[in-house]
Amino acid sequence: MRIILLGPPGAGKGTQSTRIVERFGIPQLSTGDMLRAAVAAGTPVGLQAKSIMESGGLVPDEVVVGIVADRVEEADARKGFILDGFPRTVAQAKALDAMLAEKGLALDAVIEFKVDEDALVGRIAKRAAETAARGEPVRKDDTPEVFKTRLEAYRSQTAPLSDYYAETGLLRPVDGMAPIEDVTRELDGLLRGLQPVSA
Repeated sequence: MRIILLGPPGAGKGTQSTRIVERFGIPQLSTGDMLRAAVAAGTPVGLQAKSIMESGGLVPDEVVVGIVADRVEEADARKGFILDGFPRTVAQAKALDAMLAEKGLALDAVIEFKVDEDALVGRIAKRAAETAARGEPVRKDDTPEVFKTRLEAYRSQTAPLSDYYAETGLLRPVDGMAPIEDVTRELDGLLRGLQPVSA
């Protein structure tokens, strides 16, 4: 089962991907984690990424896709994987499709968390207030100002993926504003309905 979780920051993707990992036994592939691991392992792509990152540049799409390509070859990803935070742009989505096709693989579904953005800002503000009330440090990206900037970046760069994947027939919307347990149940039914991927 190879899936992408799509949705703005704060939509609940992290919470649900943790549950999918537990129930279906497939890894969540975070591009940030993969980049750090590739750099630490000194792989050819990792070394390329390291020199770009050290010079303060953004790692180009082909390097990120190369890192994803290496990662999906690992034993734990043979049964499938969850991509969260990648692809971020239509160009990355096309590069991902091409890379998977080269390996004889394909995505099974792109799950989009549909949310009300104003309610999301409220949700983040509440989370920040609760964290502060417990005397814990508030994440820098949990302030309403920073969060709104992240939302704008999502709208301009990543939201077009919704149309891209709708055209492929892979897009499956879920109600990201529903209670967490309801979202989990909806996802569970949706994922169990997908054809199992042969290992």
